Amino acid sequence: MRNARALIMLGISLVIAAVAVFFAARWLNEQGNIATAKVVVAKSEIAPGTPLTPEVVSLADWPRTSVPKGAFADTAQIKDRVINTSLSVGEPILESKLAPVGSKGGLSAVITPGKRALTVKVNEIVGVAGFALPGNYVDVMVNTQDAAGNPISKIVLEKILVLAVAQEAERDPTKPKVVSAVTLELSPEDSERLDLARSIGSLSLVLRNQLDSEALTSDGARPRDLLANQQPAPQPVAQGDSKPKVVVKRVYVRPKPATAKPQTEKIEVIKGLTRTEVEFRE
Repeated sequence: MRNARALIMLGISLVIAAVAVFFAARWLNEQGNIATAKVVVAKSEIAPGTPLTPEVVSLADWPRTSVPKGAFADTAQIKDRVINTSLSVGEPILESKLAPVGSKGGLSAVITPGKRALTVKVNEIVGVAGFALPGNYVDVMVNTQDAAGNPISKIVLEKILVLAVAQEAERDPTKPKVVSAVTLELSPEDSERLDLARSIGSLSLVLRNQLDSEALTSDGARPRDLLANQQPAPQPVAQGDSKPKVVVKRVYVRPKPATAKPQTEKIEVIKGLTRTEVEFRE
């Protein structure tokens, strides 16, 4: 009896084990049959304006259901193309990240069609202490004189894209660098305004939030604006005095000198029945 029960338990264990092995094998088979596709990715970090060559790209397996839109399946498809943004290792190369067909390497491939690149000279302060990096947006402010000859500071260009700092177009926000020149992307009209602004005064860059698109309505700042709200400093009050002291000034009024009265003499004159007095002054 005991042997029969042991055989039954052994048989049930074998059935359970067989079912578990079956489902495990099925799951592994499904995992191994996941559909993949070849995608061209960056083999190393790529800076903007770099021509794509076999040395900087490679093919990688990518889940077919999540292949990014605009990805390439063959390195021959991107031959002689130029990247217009920075790429990290293993990042897929997309059509939206490439310069138009026929573009050559260098900064010119990064410039948006219809735009221009203009380099302005800056220093440690004007260059926002090195924090104006490629990809940031800045406002351009000029310090000059108005028509009356008074100093004025005015923002003349807003939300201008920084293409490069010094000779570097690669962005590394962890390493701000103090540079001597910043290259900006401008429309032809803004290029003319910037060239005129730097000829009539000194330029400053104002770093702004990349998501801030609100237009500025400022008339500029003048010396009178800085001093308009200045109030005279209050006089210090001695501790312990709750009421201000009243100062009384004594004014001495000099009396007017008395005027001496002239001496007079009276003479009585009698004419018939009339009597009069005549007064003579000395």
